[in-house]
Amino acid sequence: MGRRILRSMPDAAATWSPAADVTARLAGTRFHDVRRFAVVDSTNRYLLSEAARADDVPDGAPADDVVAVADEQTAGRGRHGRTWSARPGAALLVSVRLRPALPAERLHLVTLAAAVAATEAVHEVAGFAPQVKWPNDIVVADRKLAGILAEADGAGAVVVGMGLNLRTDAYPGELAELATACEAHSSGPVDRDDVLCAWLRALDARLDALDGIVAAAAERSATLGRAVRVELARESFTATASRLTGEGYLVVTRDNGDETVVTAGDVVHLRPVTDPPPGS
Repeated sequence: MGRRILRSMPDAAATWSPAADVTARLAGTRFHDVRRFAVVDSTNRYLLSEAARADDVPDGAPADDVVAVADEQTAGRGRHGRTWSARPGAALLVSVRLRPALPAERLHLVTLAAAVAATEAVHEVAGFAPQVKWPNDIVVADRKLAGILAEADGAGAVVVGMGLNLRTDAYPGELAELATACEAHSSGPVDRDDVLCAWLRALDARLDALDGIVAAAAERSATLGRAVRVELARESFTATASRLTGEGYLVVTRDNGDETVVTAGDVVHLRPVTDPPPGS
């Protein structure tokens, strides 16, 4: 899980409106406050900065289970400081603020829950089954459909953001071999709010059953059993992705048979896969 402490001020130019229609569809879940932006610098940064604003929470308690969704981000972030950009309206750009009662070593389970929920939402709405690429991507035949970034505020809360491509114009044409979108695999247009609601409902259920999230992620994994290159801060090596730990970390088996637990870093798939037909 990517984590950093942010103390930045909110984007004064960003304005939001309550997404009452979406909130009504989420009745019975923990997500009762959905805020929609036309443009924002980053939905993750917004929720990290706005959590304890007095006008949001008069008693000063943190505002958790808040959802921020945007048509466009001007400074969307990925892991390791990378950027995430998409044409306005072509992707689902969303973040949620959570306060999981988990020790630090188990916080990666929240990222896995978001990833598994994304595969379930896409299958429900778009009719095909993407997979989870450890640690935080959703892929179809190794092409990236979505990325997830989790960040901590230093006070026990976690913001989980996701950018999920809906249309093929969500990314530049030169990335067509690396990225994909829902409409490339579905039988028709995919409604953004339908995917949003399906993801939040699935995430709500998965957060209530975190003890089973490792098994669910393993079942949907595009990484396990694959030859991979592990890129860490001080070394890179090839191995076979073997299993997930109870905390959601990746165990790889090196060529000499030694196992290594990967808690952070990039994992590159080495074995090519065949692209499934649309609608698979």
